[in-house]
Formats: sequence, structure tokens, C-alpha cells
Amino acid sequence: MMKTFSYFYLFAMLMFVRFEVQAAAFQQEQQTAETGDIILKPSPRSENAVFKKNEQIVYNLRVENNTNAFTTGHISYVVTTDDGKKVSVDSIQLAIKGSSTKDYLVKIAPKATGFYRVNFIINSAEYDDTVRRVFGVDPQEIRSQLHKPADFDAFWKQSREQLEKIAPRYRVLERKDLSTDKKRVYAVEMHSFDNVVVRGWLVIPRDGKKFPVHYRVPGYVVSLNPNMDNDDFIAFDLNVRGNGNSKDVINIGTDNYCLVNVEDKNKYVYRGVYMDCIRGLDFLCSHEDLGIDTSKIFVEGGSQGGALALVTAALDRRVKVLTIQVPLYADIHDNMAISASYDKQVFPFKVFRRYNSIHPGFTWDKFFSTFDYYDPQNFAPLVKCPVLMGIGLLDQFCPPRCSMALFNHISSDNKEYVCVPNSTHEVNMNYFMFQNLWLREKFRIP
Repeated sequence: MMKTFSYFYLFAMLMFVRFEVQAAAFQQEQQTAETGDIILKPSPRSENAVFKKNEQIVYNLRVENNTNAFTTGHISYVVTTDDGKKVSVDSIQLAIKGSSTKDYLVKIAPKATGFYRVNFIINSAEYDDTVRRVFGVDPQEIRSQLHKPADFDAFWKQSREQLEKIAPRYRVLERKDLSTDKKRVYAVEMHSFDNVVVRGWLVIPRDGKKFPVHYRVPGYVVSLNPNMDNDDFIAFDLNVRGNGNSKDVINIGTDNYCLVNVEDKNKYVYRGVYMDCIRGLDFLCSHEDLGIDTSKIFVEGGSQGGALALVTAALDRRVKVLTIQVPLYADIHDNMAISASYDKQVFPFKVFRRYNSIHPGFTWDKFFSTFDYYDPQNFAPLVKCPVLMGIGLLDQFCPPRCSMALFNHISSDNKEYVCVPNSTHEVNMNYFMFQNLWLREKFRIP
């Protein structure tokens, strides 16, 4: 009987990814709402809205007329590239009886490799509405330029050396008030880069055997709490500096967190954050006596956590499996170009552009001279372990092209991705059900 990664765990993981967006207070427009007098429901012929270069793009458009009136007009569909360049425009006639449903078929000519926005627009005498969707074409062939500084490897080698000079001074305190008859909960504390104290939670099943580890790193200014839903894994949740119960030194809110020392690559907040994630591995590997199987550590994260998880796997081979969702900051150069085409700015460039506008001496060249050391894409070629990535095709924070560019730079020959067509900055339950099976196969868990 499969007990690990129960449906409660899957639900919790889904809520974690959704909570991250709310906690960050960056509300991305939800484009999947289905309300109104006339409802348009586009469904791609390809289940995950991914097509091949020589394949016609086909959508079924289901129209629901919730009025009593016979309605006529037309449905336009406008296709643009993911950075807003118009590719094609066409339309079909609309004629539907009151209180009825009708299906229409839309065929779009084959497209080149990439991601495309398609807006379906209903126009009638009484009603106008737009439904936005995104489809991909051979995304596994997307290629992007690596903007990797010449001293990138040396910079991170030096960062690791500085971390190693910091005595971790681990503290592990059992929290009996949080523990259960099946799980022991421990509050964990350690000293990390620049001698900053970071904290986390360790949850260990009580049945006494050795367990693989689910190591989770946090989303953007998100608080991770003890994970009680794993029976076949030890759960280790680390709150890096500025997140959760590790806010002693940095506690400045969502708008400013990613800007801390952004003009200095040596002092930028994410240098310490990335090293916090490595220190978390140090902790796990120095506490095998707690039943930790250090040969079976998988790291996971969503959004900022997706970036942190990938960087951790890139810098440290002690990570044996990597799972990421909607990885933040990936391919930051193309992210900037794509975000410039949005009607309304969203995180992260909403924050970066505001900073740029009020700091006249802060040029974009200066920004990239720092951020190129931190772009997860530049770490991707260092990842050798098995990888699973999930993305939402309507995500504006982490555009699909940027996520797939990062994925395609990963060196592992054992990697898979899942596209969720109608999700924004999140994946869905089906993704986590697949991840459950994928992980069990990788770790040979019955």
C-alpha cells in the first residue's frame, strides 16, 4: 500500500506553491476565470498545449451562452510571440442559441520553436470578452545565450571556501509540543555565510530505520514549517536568511528583499542565500546518526525555491535528485525582454525597474554585472542528477521560455518537464501526483 506522499501531502505541496505568490503580495492576473453571460473555454488538441514545429495548432472553443438570447458576432484569435510581436490574426463567425453550448474548431498554422500567446476574443452586440492562453512549440529545442561571467566558477569556489571557514555550531532541539506518536520534530539552527544564523525544521519518522531526505528550500520571503506528511522520507525544511524563522538580520519585506546590495556582486543577498542552502546539506551530512540516508537526498523548491534548489544541486553533488517548479529568475536577460511587453509590470522586474527609476546611477549594465553571477541558468550546466521540472504556461513571473531555456541547459541526461496549460505561477495536483511516482521510481520506493 502506498503511504508516502499521500493526497494530503500532494494538496499541501500545491497549496505551498500557491501560498508563495500570496505571501509575496505580487498578484498575477488570474486568466482562467470562467464567469459571465457568455463563457469561452479554449482547449488545445495537445493535452499540455505543446505542439511540434510541423504540426497545426488546433484549439476546440466551447462557447456557453447563459442568456436567453440568440447571439451573433465573431470570435477573433490573435497570436503573438511571448514578447508581444504579432504573428497572425484571424476570426470565425459566432452564432449560438440562448441557453445553449456550441463547439468551434480553430486551426492555426504551424509555428517555429518557442512559446506563443493566443488571445481568443468574443465580440457581439451585447458582449465582449478575452480569454488568454499560451502554447509551446518544441520547447525542448529552445536555446538561449548564457551570460556567464569569466570568473563565475572562481567566484562560487571562493564563496564555498568562505562558508567552510564558518563554524556551523549546529543546534538541534526536539520540539515535543510539535511531535506526534509517529514523527519527531526538531528545530534546527546553524551558522552560515557571514556568520548569519539560519533555521529550519527536521521531521523524522519514529520507526527507527534509515530514510532518504526530502530537503525543501523556500519561495520568495516564504515561511517553511515542519512537514508532517512524509512517511518514507525525513523532511528537512530550511528557511534561508530573510525567510520564515531566519529573519534576524534581514527582515525588510517583499519589495526590498531581492534588492539588498544588488549593486555589489560580493555582498548581494543571494550570495549568502545560496550558501545557506549548501550549509543545509552540511547539516544533513553531519547528522547521519539521526537516521539520515545521505546517499539519498532530493532537494525541491518552487519559484525562488526552484532557483535555490537548482543552484544547490549545481554546486553540490550530495544532491541526488532535483525537483523544481516555476523557477524564479531563470534566464534573467530574456525575462527582462519578455516582461517589457506586459500591459502591467509584475515581479521581479516590477521591483527591479522601480529601483532603476529612482537610482539614476544604477544602469541595467550594472544590474546584470551583479545578477549574471546569480542567474540560475548559469548554474544549469553543472546539474548532473535526475531532474523534474513543472511550469505553468500562463506564468508571467517566470515566463515559460525562460524556464525551458534553463531546463535545456541542464547537463543531466535524465530530466523531464511538465507543462500545465492553464496555470499561472503554480502547477497543479496532476503534476504532484506525477512527481510522487517519479520520485518513488528514482529512489526505488515500493
